Amino acid sequence: MTDDQVIAAREKANRVASSRAARIVTGRPDRGARIEETSIDLPGRRLTLRVHRPKGAGRCLPLVVSFHGGGFFAGTAAQNDWLNSHLAARCPAVVVSVEYRLAPEHPLPHPIDDGYDSVVRLVDDAARWGVDPAAVAVMGESAGGTIAGLVALRARTDGPPLRAQALLYPGTDWTEGMTDYPSVRENADNPTLSLSRLRAARKLSLPPTLDPRSVSPLKFDRLAGLPPTLVVTAALDPLADHGRRYVQRLREDGADARLTCYPRATHTFLSTPGLVPAARPARREIVAFLRGHLHPAS
Repeated sequence: MTDDQVIAAREKANRVASSRAARIVTGRPDRGARIEETSIDLPGRRLTLRVHRPKGAGRCLPLVVSFHGGGFFAGTAAQNDWLNSHLAARCPAVVVSVEYRLAPEHPLPHPIDDGYDSVVRLVDDAARWGVDPAAVAVMGESAGGTIAGLVALRARTDGPPLRAQALLYPGTDWTEGMTDYPSVRENADNPTLSLSRLRAARKLSLPPTLDPRSVSPLKFDRLAGLPPTLVVTAALDPLADHGRRYVQRLREDGADARLTCYPRATHTFLSTPGLVPAARPARREIVAFLRGHLHPAS
């Protein structure tokens, strides 16, 4: 596909994912949260934010910054309304989903920079957003899990401090060896993330001048000092071993890390609760994990 064809296909898919009809698959948002779109100005660009806020809640709530999946070249914040709205209502927290820039127009590391810069700006303007700058977590699915993981790695040294990270079937290795895992071979033909789509994501999003280790959390030399981490994987997902191996590395370096693998679940299953029943217990686990670290007194 040409770049123009990729962009056209993405825009069509995003219109479908954002439609009310798609909620049969993507799930109905929690009525206890309201959803609004706004924007944030960063150096040289303006990004759209999808903000999920619990109804009737006071000011100064914890902040969860969320990143959607799509291989860095597709996807939209609206596809995570079901998970983000339930998290907002039941944590409770302000959940902000970032419409980061996408390849091929904006290849890596632009999506990573968008993610980190958004977190910094939200925390710096905490009073405006009604959030507690000392109670912040990041969350992401698939490529969004890569972004969340890299934001946490950068925040470890540059700030702001994070209370937790939840990585949902993340891609943690974008080097040439990203397909050299048993789960990739075993699930190469899975329709939710085929081997060909995985390779296409790398080709579209990774410029030849960029060291792929710099966008691969698994390949960082040191993982000590990261916040408590929940990694959710799916047994039928090619990327299952990416998450499993990352948790092993975190534990080896002394980090607090927890791994859950849901059987009979596929890649993207938390974006398709209408098709995959495992999405509901996984959602409950994510809410409980983040609540425990963002509201420790309760």
